Amino acid sequence: MKKILVIGGNGQLGNCFKKLSSDFDSNYEFNFASSEDLDITDRNAIDDFFDDFKPDFCINAAAYTAVDLAEKEAEKAFAVNAEAVGNIAEACKNTKSTLIHISTDYVFDGESNISYSEDNFTNPQGVYGASKLKGEELALENNPKTIVIRTSWLYSEFNKNFVKTMLNLFTVKDELGIVSDQFGQPTNANDLAEAVMKIIESDPKTFGVFHFSNYPETNWFEFASKIAEFSDSKIKLKAITTEDFPTPAKRPKRSTMALDKIEEVYNVEPIHWEHSLQDCIEILATTPE
Repeated sequence: MKKILVIGGNGQLGNCFKKLSSDFDSNYEFNFASSEDLDITDRNAIDDFFDDFKPDFCINAAAYTAVDLAEKEAEKAFAVNAEAVGNIAEACKNTKSTLIHISTDYVFDGESNISYSEDNFTNPQGVYGASKLKGEELALENNPKTIVIRTSWLYSEFNKNFVKTMLNLFTVKDELGIVSDQFGQPTNANDLAEAVMKIIESDPKTFGVFHFSNYPETNWFEFASKIAEFSDSKIKLKAITTEDFPTPAKRPKRSTMALDKIEEVYNVEPIHWEHSLQDCIEILATTPE
């Protein structure tokens, strides 16, 4: 039986893998490592964990994701998003494991008028994006059997995310201003987990960088409007600009990613974001906090 190690087991994506794992437990042994189980900033702890479990596949879903706070905590962001990833990749190489590392659209500057392909020039605009890009580079350098998956605007029924934040605000606010001049693609983390499992089950493997998200592109205002519509909220939403809502870290204006490669290589077909959003909201409506 093949072994799958999921690092970041208690995170949003990690919880989606937990939910999905029962569909695959006859073929795979899963190990969900939380930050309490494995300190990924400790090189020796990583090596010991890998030597003990000896995974066939390692999914690195752990990350420092506080985009704005990263501007003040650059050392911490790079320790988790870059140095730790390099060490995980080296441990994968030593145990002959395939690494599937989750990255982000923030590696791009957002200035393109066309969708970014995997080989387009990267130019992160903040510490978070820069740390994630360095993690990609170290992963690919340290383990030839590495698949990097860049994703964007991740949400699910688990943990904190934009969809759950909006639903909570809808219950306490009469009106909200939502940025309408930043464009990208929402991604249901459950869809990403399913895509990763399809890659794991595919043979032979093609390594390198891939993009995955739901489609097509939208903006935060349109996304929030659909959240309100699908949840039957009466909230009044007002479109505002990035200048109206300044943040410590600069956001990409348009970080839409091309999805052709992952579909052609792994037959992973993207799902319309509205369908996936509706599924998520229906789950949240029937699931107590």
